[in-house]
Amino acid sequence: MAGIYIHIPFCKQACNYCNFHFSTSLKLKDEMIAALVKEIEITAVPIDETIDIVSSIAPEKEKIETLYFGGGTPSIINLEDLELLLNALQDKFIFSDDIEITLEANPDDITVAKLALWKRAGINRLSVGIQSFIEEELVWMNRAHTATESLQCIEDIRSAGFTNFSIDLIYGSPLLSNEDWKRNVEKVIEKGIPHISCYALTVEPRTALDKMIILHKKAPVDTEKQAEQFMLLMQWMEDAGYDHYEISNFAKPGMRSKHNSSYWQGKKYYGFGPSAHAFDGKIRQWNISNNALYIQALKKNIIPFEKEILTITQQLNEYIMTSLRTMEGLDLVTVEERFGKKTSQHLQSASEKWKLGGKLFTDHKKIILTREGKLFADGIAADLFF
Repeated sequence: MAGIYIHIPFCKQACNYCNFHFSTSLKLKDEMIAALVKEIEITAVPIDETIDIVSSIAPEKEKIETLYFGGGTPSIINLEDLELLLNALQDKFIFSDDIEITLEANPDDITVAKLALWKRAGINRLSVGIQSFIEEELVWMNRAHTATESLQCIEDIRSAGFTNFSIDLIYGSPLLSNEDWKRNVEKVIEKGIPHISCYALTVEPRTALDKMIILHKKAPVDTEKQAEQFMLLMQWMEDAGYDHYEISNFAKPGMRSKHNSSYWQGKKYYGFGPSAHAFDGKIRQWNISNNALYIQALKKNIIPFEKEILTITQQLNEYIMTSLRTMEGLDLVTVEERFGKKTSQHLQSASEKWKLGGKLFTDHKKIILTREGKLFADGIAADLFF
């Protein structure tokens, strides 16, 4: 079974730190929805390295176990648009009986009426971009919602009958003290939120935040403070009984994100919309990150994508990178089965220095990062790459 990601490239306003593909103008919204429907209708399945054009021949329906509406801000589109996309998908694919359908939403878009409509349409999981419960931080980030809306939306989500939902929080901003960070996390724990995704504030090139730091209009990020707040977060969430199942993600037992887990497990997924990615384990492809050009291409029944065929070495490195991010770790038995005994033995040997340094441990042929090792996950993975 596979997953599907749909990119909705619209937002009310631009957050200072964001480098995702989006537009704050809804002028092309109707054409975008039509283009998304068209891409779903003509998508090439399976991805085939022997062809360079997208087939318009409909394949046999494939079963889908997760569907994720991301962006951008998917909660900005109306119910009619959402149903158009869902109907197009159900014409093309078979939804599994226990499919997880996630909608990313911002607190200012969440109302009791909307929640009822989303639930009726089949949305059974929400991912809410709260980022902080502190008003000053939200203003600093240029978020469209208030701290009051952050708290209210959680009550409304529960009242609407959603038991499976997640919130995003950001740590490591210049305004965020350790005490304020603790208050943010305590709210998550007190309210029993089933899933939380936490990200260090990253200064991406050419974002508004990057420019303001260069012009000394905003303070730079303190990476040491970020590391300290991440270590505190891990301890607080463990004490509260959450599984730290992926570096940025914590869940109550049984409440992991099925969709995001499929990325880290290397499962197949489709991507629809401008900038969306697709992956089948061997081939990665991605759509153009331009709304107008994406729409124009789909009007001609062309999906404007590029692709990369991964070599065996790239597939191995992909597995090293994604598996190390999870609490289950890198499975040397899996490596041996997929890439050979010598490769598995080399990884075991290469990981010894990190083990001696307290950054990882081995458990039943698995290489697993320690709490401190999670601070260096990317560097450790890169060091183990072939």
